[in-house]
Amino acid sequence: MLRCMRVPFTKMHGLGNDFIVIDHVPGLALPDAAGWRQLADRHVGIGFDQAMVIGPARAPDEAAYYRIFNSDGSEVEQCGNGARCVARFLSLAGRAGETLAMGSPGGHVGARVLPDGRVSVDLGVPDFDPAALPFVAPAPTGIARDYALVLAGETLRIGAVSMGNPHAVLRVDDVGSAPVARIGAALQQDARFPRQVNVGFLQVLDAGHVRLRVYERGAGETLACGTGACAAVAVGRQWGLLGADVEVHVRGGLLGVHWDGPGTSAWLTGPAEVAFTGQVEI
Repeated sequence: MLRCMRVPFTKMHGLGNDFIVIDHVPGLALPDAAGWRQLADRHVGIGFDQAMVIGPARAPDEAAYYRIFNSDGSEVEQCGNGARCVARFLSLAGRAGETLAMGSPGGHVGARVLPDGRVSVDLGVPDFDPAALPFVAPAPTGIARDYALVLAGETLRIGAVSMGNPHAVLRVDDVGSAPVARIGAALQQDARFPRQVNVGFLQVLDAGHVRLRVYERGAGETLACGTGACAAVAVGRQWGLLGADVEVHVRGGLLGVHWDGPGTSAWLTGPAEVAFTGQVEI
Protein backbone atom coordinates (compact mmCIF):
# COMPACT_ATOMS: atom_id res chain seq x y z
CA MET A 1 0.00 0.00 0.00
CA LEU A 2 1.39 3.39 -1.02
CA ARG A 3 1.87 5.89 1.78
CA CYS A 4 1.27 9.60 1.25
CA MET A 5 3.88 12.16 2.20
CA ARG A 6 3.06 15.59 3.54
CA VAL A 7 4.96 17.91 1.22
CA PRO A 8 5.58 21.68 1.56
CA PHE A 9 4.67 23.79 -1.44
CA THR A 10 4.79 27.46 -2.40
CA LYS A 11 2.00 28.98 -4.45
CA MET A 12 3.44 31.56 -6.87
CA HIS A 13 2.30 33.45 -9.93
CA GLY A 14 3.56 35.57 -12.78
CA LEU A 15 0.79 38.02 -13.66
CA GLY A 16 -1.86 35.51 -12.63
CA ASN A 17 -0.31 32.56 -14.47
CA ASP A 18 -0.17 30.48 -11.30
CA PHE A 19 1.95 27.62 -10.08
CA ILE A 20 2.66 25.38 -7.17
CA VAL A 21 6.40 25.10 -6.63
CA ILE A 22 7.48 21.87 -4.95
CA ASP A 23 11.08 21.65 -3.81
CA HIS A 24 13.05 18.43 -3.95
CA VAL A 25 11.90 15.91 -1.35
CA PRO A 26 14.06 12.74 -1.17
CA GLY A 27 11.99 9.65 -1.81
CA LEU A 28 8.92 11.53 -3.03
CA ALA A 29 6.91 9.70 -5.67
CA LEU A 30 5.35 12.33 -7.91
CA PRO A 31 1.61 12.12 -8.61
CA ASP A 32 0.35 10.46 -11.75
CA ALA A 33 -1.72 12.48 -14.25
CA ALA A 34 -4.91 11.97 -12.25
CA GLY A 35 -3.17 13.12 -9.08
CA TRP A 36 -1.93 16.32 -10.71
CA ARG A 37 -5.42 17.00 -12.05
CA GLN A 38 -6.86 16.65 -8.54
CA LEU A 39 -4.28 19.03 -7.08
CA ALA A 40 -4.91 21.52 -9.89
CA ASP A 41 -8.68 21.57 -9.33
CA ARG A 42 -9.61 25.05 -8.12
CA HIS A 43 -12.59 23.79 -6.12
CA VAL A 44 -11.28 20.72 -4.30
CA GLY A 45 -7.50 21.07 -4.75
CA ILE A 46 -4.92 23.83 -4.53
CA GLY A 47 -5.53 25.15 -8.03
CA PHE A 48 -2.81 25.98 -10.55
CA ASP A 49 -2.00 26.27 -14.24
CA GLN A 50 1.26 24.36 -13.85
CA ALA A 51 3.21 22.56 -11.13
CA MET A 52 6.94 23.31 -11.03
CA VAL A 53 8.92 20.49 -9.40
CA ILE A 54 12.47 21.45 -8.42
CA GLY A 55 15.11 18.73 -8.33
CA PRO A 56 18.87 18.59 -7.90
CA ALA A 57 21.03 20.27 -10.51
CA ARG A 58 22.15 18.06 -13.39
CA ALA A 59 25.00 20.32 -14.51
CA PRO A 60 27.74 21.93 -12.42
CA ASP A 61 26.86 25.48 -13.47
CA GLU A 62 23.14 25.15 -12.67
CA ALA A 63 21.41 25.88 -9.35
CA ALA A 64 18.64 23.32 -9.91
CA TYR A 65 16.69 21.33 -12.47
CA TYR A 66 12.92 21.76 -12.77
CA ARG A 67 10.09 19.78 -14.36
CA ILE A 68 6.70 21.14 -15.44
CA PHE A 69 3.30 19.48 -15.16
CA ASN A 70 0.17 21.06 -16.66
CA SER A 71 -3.15 21.17 -14.86
CA ASP A 72 -4.34 18.28 -17.04
CA GLY A 73 -1.49 16.12 -15.73
CA SER A 74 0.69 16.20 -18.84
CA GLU A 75 4.40 16.91 -18.51
CA VAL A 76 5.78 19.60 -20.83
CA GLU A 77 9.15 20.96 -21.87
CA GLN A 78 9.18 24.61 -20.84
CA CYS A 79 7.29 27.38 -19.07
CA GLY A 80 8.59 30.94 -19.13
CA ASN A 81 6.62 32.38 -16.20
CA GLY A 82 7.20 29.17 -14.27
CA ALA A 83 10.94 29.48 -14.85
CA ARG A 84 10.83 33.02 -13.51
CA CYS A 85 9.00 31.81 -10.39
CA VAL A 86 11.51 29.02 -9.83
CA ALA A 87 14.37 31.52 -10.11
CA ARG A 88 12.70 33.82 -7.57
CA PHE A 89 12.00 30.83 -5.27
CA LEU A 90 15.68 29.82 -5.34
CA SER A 91 16.78 33.40 -4.72
CA LEU A 92 14.39 33.87 -1.77
CA ALA A 93 15.61 30.57 -0.33
CA GLY A 94 19.20 31.82 -0.44
CA ARG A 95 20.23 29.14 -2.91
CA ALA A 96 21.10 31.51 -5.74
CA GLY A 97 22.24 35.05 -6.21
CA GLU A 98 20.94 37.73 -8.53
CA THR A 99 22.26 35.80 -11.54
CA LEU A 100 21.71 32.06 -11.84
CA ALA A 101 21.25 29.20 -14.27
CA MET A 102 18.77 26.35 -14.20
CA GLY A 103 18.19 23.18 -16.16
CA SER A 104 14.85 22.09 -17.63
CA PRO A 105 13.47 19.60 -20.15
CA GLY A 106 13.48 22.50 -22.63
CA GLY A 107 17.17 23.22 -22.05
CA HIS A 108 19.46 25.51 -20.07
CA VAL A 109 17.82 28.67 -18.70
CA GLY A 110 19.73 31.71 -17.48
CA ALA A 111 17.99 34.08 -15.06
CA ARG A 112 18.43 37.44 -13.39
CA VAL A 113 16.51 38.35 -10.24
CA LEU A 114 16.04 42.12 -10.28
CA PRO A 115 15.94 44.31 -7.15
CA ASP A 116 12.26 45.21 -7.71
CA GLY A 117 11.18 41.56 -7.60
CA ARG A 118 10.90 41.10 -11.33
CA VAL A 119 12.81 38.26 -12.95
CA SER A 120 14.34 38.01 -16.42
CA VAL A 121 14.95 34.63 -18.01
CA ASP A 122 16.84 33.65 -21.14
CA LEU A 123 14.51 31.26 -22.97
CA GLY A 124 16.99 30.48 -25.71
CA VAL A 125 17.03 31.04 -29.45
CA PRO A 126 13.61 30.83 -31.12
CA ASP A 127 13.58 27.88 -33.51
CA PHE A 128 11.43 28.29 -36.62
CA ASP A 129 12.13 24.81 -37.99
CA PRO A 130 8.73 23.05 -38.05
CA ALA A 131 10.41 19.83 -36.89
CA ALA A 132 11.40 21.56 -33.64
CA LEU A 133 7.78 21.94 -32.51
CA PRO A 134 6.98 19.40 -34.08
CA PHE A 135 4.67 20.73 -36.81
CA VAL A 136 3.73 18.87 -39.99
CA ALA A 137 3.78 22.05 -41.99
CA PRO A 138 2.48 22.92 -45.43
CA ALA A 139 4.77 24.98 -47.63
CA PRO A 140 5.41 28.41 -46.05
CA THR A 141 4.06 31.54 -47.71
CA GLY A 142 6.47 34.30 -48.75
CA ILE A 143 9.58 35.52 -46.98
CA ALA A 144 7.70 35.84 -43.68
CA ARG A 145 7.29 32.04 -43.55
CA ASP A 146 3.70 31.99 -42.39
CA TYR A 147 1.49 29.00 -43.02
CA ALA A 148 -2.08 28.59 -44.24
CA LEU A 149 -4.08 26.02 -42.27
CA VAL A 150 -7.63 25.01 -43.07
CA LEU A 151 -9.52 24.29 -39.86
CA ALA A 152 -13.22 23.35 -40.01
CA GLY A 153 -13.53 25.13 -43.35
CA GLU A 154 -11.77 28.28 -42.11
CA THR A 155 -8.33 29.30 -43.38
CA LEU A 156 -5.94 30.46 -40.65
CA ARG A 157 -2.58 32.10 -41.27
CA ILE A 158 -0.12 31.25 -38.52
CA GLY A 159 3.49 31.60 -37.59
CA ALA A 160 5.10 28.61 -35.89
CA VAL A 161 8.08 28.61 -33.52
CA SER A 162 9.57 26.55 -30.74
CA MET A 163 10.59 28.27 -27.50
CA GLY A 164 11.60 24.92 -26.07
CA ASN A 165 7.88 24.14 -26.41
CA PRO A 166 5.60 24.44 -29.46
CA HIS A 167 3.77 27.65 -30.40
CA ALA A 168 1.42 28.74 -33.16
CA VAL A 169 0.77 32.48 -33.46
CA LEU A 170 -2.21 34.08 -35.20
CA ARG A 171 -2.49 37.80 -35.87
CA VAL A 172 -5.91 39.24 -34.94
CA ASP A 173 -7.46 42.69 -35.14
CA ASP A 174 -8.72 42.61 -31.55
CA VAL A 175 -7.75 40.07 -28.90
CA GLY A 176 -10.91 40.93 -26.98
CA SER A 177 -13.11 39.33 -29.62
CA ALA A 178 -10.68 36.64 -30.79
CA PRO A 179 -12.09 33.06 -30.78
CA VAL A 180 -9.43 31.90 -28.33
CA ALA A 181 -11.26 28.93 -26.82
CA ARG A 182 -12.65 27.64 -30.12
CA ILE A 183 -9.49 27.79 -32.21
CA GLY A 184 -7.17 27.00 -29.31
CA ALA A 185 -9.05 23.82 -28.46
CA ALA A 186 -9.43 22.79 -32.10
CA LEU A 187 -5.70 23.02 -32.78
CA GLN A 188 -5.03 20.62 -29.89
CA GLN A 189 -6.82 17.96 -31.94
CA ASP A 190 -5.03 18.79 -35.20
CA ALA A 191 -2.78 15.96 -36.37
CA ARG A 192 -0.34 18.53 -37.80
CA PHE A 193 0.69 19.24 -34.18
CA PRO A 194 1.41 15.73 -32.87
CA ARG A 195 2.43 17.02 -29.41
CA GLN A 196 -0.31 19.64 -29.41
CA VAL A 197 0.54 23.36 -29.41
CA ASN A 198 0.26 26.59 -27.45
CA VAL A 199 -1.81 29.05 -29.49
CA GLY A 200 -1.15 32.79 -29.29
CA PHE A 201 -3.57 35.46 -30.53
CA LEU A 202 -1.51 38.56 -31.33
CA GLN A 203 -2.79 42.11 -31.78
CA VAL A 204 -0.05 44.52 -32.88
CA LEU A 205 -0.51 48.06 -31.56
CA ASP A 206 2.81 49.39 -32.83
CA ALA A 207 6.40 48.15 -33.19
CA GLY A 208 6.93 48.16 -29.43
CA HIS A 209 3.52 47.24 -28.03
CA VAL A 210 1.23 44.27 -28.53
CA ARG A 211 -1.75 42.64 -26.86
CA LEU A 212 -1.76 38.87 -26.48
CA ARG A 213 -3.98 36.03 -25.35
CA VAL A 214 -2.69 32.46 -25.20
CA TYR A 215 -4.49 29.13 -25.12
CA GLU A 216 -2.01 26.79 -23.47
CA ARG A 217 -2.00 23.09 -24.26
CA GLY A 218 -2.94 21.15 -21.16
CA ALA A 219 -4.24 24.21 -19.31
CA GLY A 220 -6.53 26.24 -21.59
CA GLU A 221 -6.38 30.03 -21.69
CA THR A 222 -4.20 31.48 -18.94
CA LEU A 223 -3.81 35.05 -17.69
CA ALA A 224 -0.23 35.16 -18.95
CA CYS A 225 2.13 32.88 -20.89
CA GLY A 226 5.84 33.65 -20.85
CA THR A 227 6.99 31.41 -23.68
CA GLY A 228 3.88 32.55 -25.56
CA ALA A 229 4.96 36.18 -25.20
CA CYS A 230 8.42 35.37 -26.58
CA ALA A 231 6.92 33.30 -29.39
CA ALA A 232 4.57 36.11 -30.37
CA VAL A 233 7.39 38.65 -30.48
CA ALA A 234 9.64 36.30 -32.45
CA VAL A 235 6.92 35.66 -35.03
CA GLY A 236 5.98 39.34 -35.11
CA ARG A 237 9.61 40.27 -35.79
CA GLN A 238 9.83 37.62 -38.48
CA TRP A 239 6.77 39.21 -40.08
CA GLY A 240 8.52 42.62 -39.97
CA LEU A 241 6.01 44.14 -37.54
CA LEU A 242 7.98 44.48 -34.29
CA GLY A 243 11.25 45.83 -32.92
CA ALA A 244 13.75 44.30 -30.52
CA ASP A 245 12.01 45.48 -27.33
CA VAL A 246 8.30 44.84 -27.00
CA GLU A 247 5.82 45.39 -24.18
CA VAL A 248 3.40 42.48 -24.23
CA HIS A 249 0.04 43.26 -22.62
CA VAL A 250 -1.55 40.03 -21.42
CA ARG A 251 -4.74 39.58 -19.44
CA GLY A 252 -2.79 39.53 -16.16
CA GLY A 253 -0.60 42.58 -16.80
CA LEU A 254 2.61 43.49 -18.61
CA LEU A 255 5.53 41.35 -19.74
CA GLY A 256 8.66 42.60 -21.47
CA VAL A 257 10.38 40.70 -24.27
CA HIS A 258 13.77 41.50 -25.78
CA TRP A 259 14.92 39.67 -28.91
CA ASP A 260 17.70 40.96 -31.15
CA GLY A 261 16.78 38.61 -33.97
CA PRO A 262 17.89 35.33 -35.57
CA GLY A 263 20.62 33.46 -33.72
CA THR A 264 20.11 35.32 -30.43
CA SER A 265 18.24 34.43 -27.26
CA ALA A 266 14.84 35.84 -26.31
CA TRP A 267 14.67 37.37 -22.83
CA LEU A 268 11.43 37.52 -20.86
CA THR A 269 10.96 39.94 -17.94
CA GLY A 270 8.09 40.28 -15.48
CA PRO A 271 7.03 39.90 -11.86
CA ALA A 272 7.25 36.60 -9.98
CA GLU A 273 5.31 36.70 -6.73
CA VAL A 274 4.61 34.44 -3.77
CA ALA A 275 0.91 34.05 -2.96
CA PHE A 276 1.11 31.67 0.02
CA THR A 277 2.81 28.56 1.35
CA GLY A 278 1.29 25.35 2.65
CA GLN A 279 1.54 21.59 2.85
CA VAL A 280 -0.25 18.93 0.86
CA GLU A 281 -0.39 15.15 0.98
CA ILE A 282 1.04 13.50 -2.12
